[in-house]
Amino acid sequence: MSKKLSEVFLLKQLVMLVLSFLLLVGCQTNETLSDENNLTNDRKELVGDSKKIEGDETEESELEVQEEIELDNEVEATIEDEVFVERYEIDPVSWRIKSLDDSDDQVILLTIDDAPDQYSVVIAEKLKELGAGAIFFVNGHFLKSEEEQNKLKVIHELGFEIGNHTMNHPNMSDLSEENQKREIIELNDLIEEIIGERPKFYRAPFGVNTDESRAIVGQEGMIFMNWTYGYDWEQEYQDAEALAKIMVESPLLSNGANLLMHDRKWTAEAIENIVIGLRERGYEPIDPREIKIN
Repeated sequence: MSKKLSEVFLLKQLVMLVLSFLLLVGCQTNETLSDENNLTNDRKELVGDSKKIEGDETEESELEVQEEIELDNEVEATIEDEVFVERYEIDPVSWRIKSLDDSDDQVILLTIDDAPDQYSVVIAEKLKELGAGAIFFVNGHFLKSEEEQNKLKVIHELGFEIGNHTMNHPNMSDLSEENQKREIIELNDLIEEIIGERPKFYRAPFGVNTDESRAIVGQEGMIFMNWTYGYDWEQEYQDAEALAKIMVESPLLSNGANLLMHDRKWTAEAIENIVIGLRERGYEPIDPREIKIN
């Protein structure tokens, strides 16, 4: 009997050990599951926070883009609404620049004919860098292709006035009244189609004005003009150095002079030295947008 009791006692002890082991394993499993659940919840919270941050960043980014767009619109509106005070007028007899307020400033007007052939954009870019205004007088036969029309747009967008120099550069005295009208009006229409505004200035090829052309220019509300002096079509001045020298040292240079130049290689090469030389002598190129229009 004693032996059997011992065996029973040992069996009970074994059972108790097994149950204790199973209970311990169960507790650890529950703790692990609880930890995993907590970790999962933490991850969900992190993902939620991350999405919130991304959402905030997206909203901030969209706000910044909107602010940039509004700023660009304000700048564009400022450019479009830029107003130029009328400070000068063109003398209808001498074609010189006259101050409206009796200013003592020494000024000149730069003009470029036969645009926008080959070198007008280069000339415009150099003048822009120098802060010097000018009128670019345009011929219609240089506006036939999209490339040529884009050149005109560039010159205009750089801030230069675009003038009418007729469609085909004829001597107007050789044309009928109807053809003279066509030479001027068709070009005005074409220029307006390209840059969105009609020319304010007219210059006749060879400086030949007729009664009919004067009347048409008046009807169009433009100012017609010739010039004070120019040299770049003469053989001896078809060189940048020689041209710059004569344009600055000409005996015809004086306050209000209307300077004529053309779309030429040597003119493009000389234009910087011309402007610098004129300024060194005390003459400042005016902005043609400050000229009073009739």
